[in-house]
Amino acid sequence: MPTKIYSVITRQRVDDLEAAIPFYERLTGQTAGRFAFAGVHLANVGPFLLYCGPDEAVQKVAGVSATVAVEDLAVAVEEGIAAGATLVMPAQPTPNGQRAVLRHPHGGVYEYVGP
Repeated sequence: MPTKIYSVITRQRVDDLEAAIPFYERLTGQTAGRFAFAGVHLANVGPFLLYCGPDEAVQKVAGVSATVAVEDLAVAVEEGIAAGATLVMPAQPTPNGQRAVLRHPHGGVYEYVGP
């Protein structure tokens, strides 16, 4: 049985993270959670993941369309591959848990995160 998907978070590059955050906080009614990863500054606000940084660092984040939060990352990766996805990056630790990247059969590239 496939793992449960908790949420899908869209990604948005912004020029100025601090200037962009108030719009998304007002839009969602949620407070931004800020963090950094691989030279990129990020803020999660509801279903949005905002990011900014130098072009070279941002390219590592920009190639992914969205983040899919799942109940069980190993099961999600296994099921995705069985259904025709290609593993772009195997599961590895991040500041927010584990992540893996899959390319879906129709070309979309998605980050899967979970325990």
